[in-house]
Formats: sequence, C-alpha cells, structure tokens
Amino acid sequence: MVTASHAIVLDPPMSALKTTTTDLGDSRLRVDVEVSPESVEREVADAAGAIGRDLKIPGFRKGKVPPQVVLRQIGRSTVLDEAVRRGLGDWYEQAVREAGIAPVGDPKLDVSDLPDRGDPLAFSFEVGVRPTATLGDWRGVEVERPEPVATDEEVQAELDRLRESLASLETVERAAAEGDFVVMDFVGSVDGEPFEGGEARGFLLELGSGRLIEGFEEQLEGASAGDERTVEVTFPEDYQAEHLANTDATFAVTVKEVKEKRLPELDDELAVEAGGFDSLDELREDIAAKIGEAKQGTVERDFREAAVDAVARTATVEIPHDLVHAKAHEMWHQTSHRLQQQGLEPAQYLQLVNKTSEELIVESEPDAERALRREAALAAIVASEGIEVDDDELFEVLREASSEPGKPPPSDKALQRSLKKARARGGDVALREDIAMRKAVDLIVDSVKPVPAAAATD
Repeated sequence: MVTASHAIVLDPPMSALKTTTTDLGDSRLRVDVEVSPESVEREVADAAGAIGRDLKIPGFRKGKVPPQVVLRQIGRSTVLDEAVRRGLGDWYEQAVREAGIAPVGDPKLDVSDLPDRGDPLAFSFEVGVRPTATLGDWRGVEVERPEPVATDEEVQAELDRLRESLASLETVERAAAEGDFVVMDFVGSVDGEPFEGGEARGFLLELGSGRLIEGFEEQLEGASAGDERTVEVTFPEDYQAEHLANTDATFAVTVKEVKEKRLPELDDELAVEAGGFDSLDELREDIAAKIGEAKQGTVERDFREAAVDAVARTATVEIPHDLVHAKAHEMWHQTSHRLQQQGLEPAQYLQLVNKTSEELIVESEPDAERALRREAALAAIVASEGIEVDDDELFEVLREASSEPGKPPPSDKALQRSLKKARARGGDVALREDIAMRKAVDLIVDSVKPVPAAAATD
C-alpha cells in the first residue's frame, strides 16, 4: 500500500506521438512514428530560440532575438531542419516507450519529408529488440553454491604476508645476494658528466626488486660492505626523463652495508606480536574467519549470476548473430562511457590493449549472447509471474540512489519532485523494468536448489 507520506497520483501524460509496429523477424522491428503538430511546433520554437542566441540582427541585442524574428530572417525550413535534428533523439526515446519495446543496438532511422505548419512529422526506424524466451521447467534447477570458507593455501598466504610485514633487516658480514638489501651511495654520469637526479646517499635497495634500471641490481650481487663498483646501464626508450631515454650511463657505487631480511618464526610468539593472540592456532582461526567473511559477498553474487544462467539454459531463445553483434556494440559504448568517466579516453584504452574497437566487440560476442539470453529469461519470468513494481518500491530505489555517504538522506518532498519529473519524461519506465528484473532474480534465487560445488546436474 502506498503510504500517505509519499503517495503520488499522476495521470499518464498525453502522448505527443503515435506508433505502429511491424515485426520484421529475427528479433527486429520496424516502428512508424507520427509526431503531433504541437510537439513539432514546440521544438521549432526552441530551435529558433537557440539559433537567435547566436544571431546578430540590427535592432536586437545579441542573444535576445525573438523566435518569430528568427523564423522570418532565416526561413522556417532551415529552423525546422534544426528542430528535427534536435528533437529526433527524444522522439525516438518516446517512441520506444510508447511501442513498449526493448531495443538492442543502434536504430536505423528514416525521416520522411519535413512537414508543413500544422502537419505531423513522420519518421520510422528499424532496430533489434530483446528476443522472446519460452521458459522451461526452471523451478528447482540445481545450482552450485560453494561454501565461503578459507583454504589452507589462502590462510598460509596471509601468514606469509604477515611475516613479511614483521620482518627485520639485520646487518651481515658477507657478500650480497639476490633478496638481500644494500645501503649504498652512488653518483651517475653520462659521458663523464654527472646528471640531475643521478646521485643518492644512504640509499636502501633490495637486490632483485626491480626498483632501479634493468641491469643495475644484478651488478651489485657479490658486493660486500666497503666495496666500490662501477655499474653500467642503458636508460629505457620510454624513460620518464626524456633527455636520458635510450642513453648509456655509468654509476659509481659505494656499498656501505649489506642487510639480510629475517622473517619471524611461524609460532605462538608471532601470534602474540601480530595481534595479541594466545597461539598460532588461534591466529589461523581468526585469519580463516576473516577470509570467509570477505568471500561471503562474492559467493552470494556468483550464486545469483549462476542461478540466472541456469534458468536461462532451460529456456528456448532464438538469438540471431546480428542481434548478438548489436548487443556487443552496445556493451562497447557503455564501456567507453565508463572509461571517459574514469578520465581515460577510449582511444587511449585501445592503444593500451593494442586492439581496435571492432576486435574488442567481436571478442565480447559470447558475453553479449549470454546477456541477451539472461535478459530474455528474466523478462519472461516477469511476464509469467505477473511481477509488478509499485510506487513504494520505485520511491525507495530513488531514495537509495539519491543517498550519499556522510550526508542526510533526501527528504520525501525532494524525492516526490524527482519521481514526478521522471514520470513526466517517461524515465520511470526503465527504472520500473530494472526493479522488476531484480525481483525476478530474487524469485529465481529462492526457487532454485543450491547444491555443493561440483554436484549440480542441470
């Protein structure tokens, strides 16, 4: 039941367009769209206003040219062309919602002749759509669910890291070997001349760590305290200091000390030092428990994915290759957007992986097919089980999405405004479908039969 505190009752907005759908086969549709004259005229006025902000016309300040003056000055056909260009994206999205389809990939748009004043705009598009699944006997399907427990190897690896963190360096009177540390002074030179940044005193270096230029550390193996060595290296071509890149250099090195890393014994004393545990067995148990806790979330996520995949495998779904390729393209576009949000241009990423976008798209086709099969199965369950999303659920998802750590949650009034705006532009439709899909996943997880790893027989 919708509570009085945030109940919202809105009449559905009058559609600004009409759609007619034709099935082309192979999960592809043609949608013919007719945009109302009123919607076209609103877009024409907006386009004229935008153009007017850049026009210079005697008698008007820049940016203050009225739309009707713009229309007279440059002609309705020019403004209408710009209006259609600007509005086509929104009209396409409205048509998708009006037709009730789930598009896959980019549409192929076809705009007919531009309309006269008072006439509707007609355009059409062809697009791939989510395939339809016929569900099999999916309830009770066996799905592997491993126990979130730590293996002996994982516990030992954590103990080894702990010992490393508590290791000590002790000075030794012998020659340095790989894995030892040396304390040294050095002065670097190129063609007999010292260079900036090429000198250090009391520098601590682990031999074999790869911290310095390739070949430097190997030439110090066998050196003892008090030894002087001449180390010859070549800076790599991609060295950050460009004036030194691909340049031969000589380093005069004086070894001051040789130190050996000594790890603490794996015993009860280590347990006490590590965190006040009474015994090594108690420390092991604590490490195992923490690893198990960390695995719990991963196990739950993996099980949910495996459950959906198992149910999808029971369904009959025809997925044409063209649709798979379109989905792979869609996935690359989403990846590109995420990369840009992280500050990395897609072109730079392609250089890093040494592949073209088309190569990545083809490689991702198996994942694309899997995604389509999952989506088709989930949509079929939503339909067959009559899964619906009420305003309370929509409201709570908006609350979660709007909440930020360390800040007070948004007020009900603010969320009401957000929901009202989303509904006005049809944005709540996609959100409702996403919530319905999640509820379908929850139903699947509750309906399948978890079995120990390697025991599933689906």
